[in-house]
Amino acid sequence: MPARTRARKRALDILFESEQQGLALGATLSRRMATADQPLNEYTITLVEGVNVHQERIDELLSTYAEGWTLDRMPAVDRNVLRMGAFEILYRDDVPDPVAVSEAVNLVRDLSTDESPTFVNGLLARLITIKPTLSV
Repeated sequence: MPARTRARKRALDILFESEQQGLALGATLSRRMATADQPLNEYTITLVEGVNVHQERIDELLSTYAEGWTLDRMPAVDRNVLRMGAFEILYRDDVPDPVAVSEAVNLVRDLSTDESPTFVNGLLARLITIKPTLSV
């Protein structure tokens, strides 16, 4: 498994854990960094910190363009994968948009519902389409 794919999975674990326990992302990340058997991959940290910094805007965009779905209604895995994918699409120039979408779809294919890959693909593709018009 490529290093960035593993980093995304680890970041998803941290985002999911933080949300499920009602903890601040920074606290969950710090605890994971302190208790990890191996140091966290730099990209894992980048993803978690990036989602943390931009979560309000990312959630606003996801809520706006997820037709018929609220963030609260989405499965928690999908919601957090979408946050990571949106962060990569909107704020990371070193990640090609199709790669961000593909990685997100693969995560939900393995970890979420049968409908999740189509939903995640469609919503992230919509963000790519409107990206030139957004001020992020």
